[in-house]
Amino acid sequence: MSEIGTVTLPGGRRVPALGQGTWRLGEDPDRRAEEAAALRAGIERGLTLIDTAEMYGEGATESFLGEALEGLRDQLFLVSKAYPQNAGRARLRRACEGSLKRLKAERLDLYLLHWRGSVPLAETVDAMEALRDEGLIAAWGVFNFDADDLEDLLDAGGDGCATDQILLNLARRGPEFDLLPLLDKLSMPAMAYSPVEQGRLFGHPALDAVAARHGATGLQVALAWLLRRPDTIVIPKAGTVAHVEENRAAADLRLTDADLADLDRAFPAPARKVPLEML
Repeated sequence: MSEIGTVTLPGGRRVPALGQGTWRLGEDPDRRAEEAAALRAGIERGLTLIDTAEMYGEGATESFLGEALEGLRDQLFLVSKAYPQNAGRARLRRACEGSLKRLKAERLDLYLLHWRGSVPLAETVDAMEALRDEGLIAAWGVFNFDADDLEDLLDAGGDGCATDQILLNLARRGPEFDLLPLLDKLSMPAMAYSPVEQGRLFGHPALDAVAARHGATGLQVALAWLLRRPDTIVIPKAGTVAHVEENRAAADLRLTDADLADLDRAFPAPARKVPLEML
């Protein structure tokens, strides 16, 4: 098993290209122990970037993570997100402190605006920079910002933005037309959430055909397709140790030119602007 590749954030911090998403983890009491074991197994395998949000379970997922990952903070790159209504000067600090308390952490490694709302971007930028200056966060970024949103962010003084977390997978290739080239131009990594379309890519014949050549699974092919792209962080969720191991093995899968051509035929790249999609 090779080491997981890394992505360099603005400022020089290197993070694993494959992390762990947490949406809906910790909500079912009967599965909490299994899900906590899966998270810890992922960390043991190098999946040390953990992505969450105050919205997930209205803080319940952050509280679950605070318990499940206790004693492991020094190994982690913790990412959380703030509601857009909390993105102003007065409320962002309180929202951040709430996330930190639930996560049992003193600092977030990355704090994201969960989507663009009514708070002026310049005010959010100022509030994020203040949190960074105070040491409550190490870096900040955005979620679901399309190319025009990023341009507005830069106009509002947001050149300190570290990443844009977006819906990106084989079935959602719209960002390839203009958003990903803009991120590349800005040297700003993308974070790909729902990389297997919340499991809906399972059983797709094109994925299964490529997987059969490699002794892999279709979902591993979907992850490997994303991981092949430089400067992209991929954050699949897994609720079992077996699923974590499947995700981790995807980082060792190398797709051939023939594989990529077959996937392009099944999932064509966009020929025009496609508005950024959300789940």
